Amino acid sequence: MAARKPVSLLKGKENKALTWPDEPSRFTGEAIDPFLLWSVKQNASDITFQSDRPAYQEIDGVLYPATYRILDAADMAAVLTKIYGPEAQARLAAGKDLDLSYEVRPDRYTRHRFRVNITAILSRGRDAAQVTMRALPTEPPTMKDLNIEEDVINHWAPRQGMVIVTGPTGSGKTTLLAAGCRMLLERPHGCGKMLTYEAPIEYVYDVIESPRSLVAQTEIPRHLPDFAHGVRNALRRKPEIILVGEARDRETISAAIEAAQTGHAVYTTTHTTGVAATIQRMISSFDSEERAERAYALMETVRMIVTQSLAQKIGGGRVGVREWMYFPDDVREKLLDMDFKEWGPHVQRAIPNYGQTMAQSARLAFEKGHIERRWYLMLASSTSGGGGD
Repeated sequence: MAARKPVSLLKGKENKALTWPDEPSRFTGEAIDPFLLWSVKQNASDITFQSDRPAYQEIDGVLYPATYRILDAADMAAVLTKIYGPEAQARLAAGKDLDLSYEVRPDRYTRHRFRVNITAILSRGRDAAQVTMRALPTEPPTMKDLNIEEDVINHWAPRQGMVIVTGPTGSGKTTLLAAGCRMLLERPHGCGKMLTYEAPIEYVYDVIESPRSLVAQTEIPRHLPDFAHGVRNALRRKPEIILVGEARDRETISAAIEAAQTGHAVYTTTHTTGVAATIQRMISSFDSEERAERAYALMETVRMIVTQSLAQKIGGGRVGVREWMYFPDDVREKLLDMDFKEWGPHVQRAIPNYGQTMAQSARLAFEKGHIERRWYLMLASSTSGGGGD
């Protein structure tokens, strides 16, 4: 049997077309930004540096090696220092993963931003690292860019209450929230004061013209320690809109509910799949003795839940497929009159009347020729029985 070639020598035509033509013999700090700019021009959505592997880029959901040579310890040290700073390796050794944003400015008028996660891994029997960088557009997309359904747009801006965007990691939750914020900012009468709490800040709104709006973005934990602290901070600043990047723990969910109860419009995300599963997961984050009270408080404030998944699009790219439900007063009152443990099946049955199920959305995408049958079948069954990360 022929010896297996090292990964760095597997140069096939596909790889060669997508490998960095200016690849240096060794990565230094000066090489990182040019490589990232080249990856952006290749339309890469994600770039990954990992010890003992080539640099990779993801294009339309497919991974491609972006360098011929694998990255050794010296290369990774240069990447970590450039992206995070000299203390990166010490923090990884202390058992912490690192979330941050990174920016490249090729000239005074242009900037490219990236969301970054750095995590310690084991490679070839020794401690190593993986750096994952998500390329962010220079400005938030519009709801039209994302082909968001009119029903979702029409219920996006409640006077008060909570709008929750859900989905697995990498499903475009933050992008959908950013498009929604842009829509609010671009209304003729603006949106008043909008406060966002994000970890890290991904989209910025500097280029959005909105004289009747004021946006202040706070990064967690750079500016404040956690999301729950952020919501409490927001209540002292008289905002109309509060965006909470992620509501995963009881403190943040409880603070978001209280903000919505006090007359604010609150937007947040959580890692669940399905409208009914989102409600159950948020309720289950509370201790049993307070669960009933928090469940009814949540139902009083929820206005819409949107679950999104990304599927590979026929012909290239990816397409968002969504399940959603809005909660008018009569639906919430009916649910508030029953035991919260019975909400799941009632909500599931109500989705077609007050929104659209994932199965319906996937079928429409399949019938329009946007996705393959396998994606339709997979998505159609994805929210039938529960949720998860």
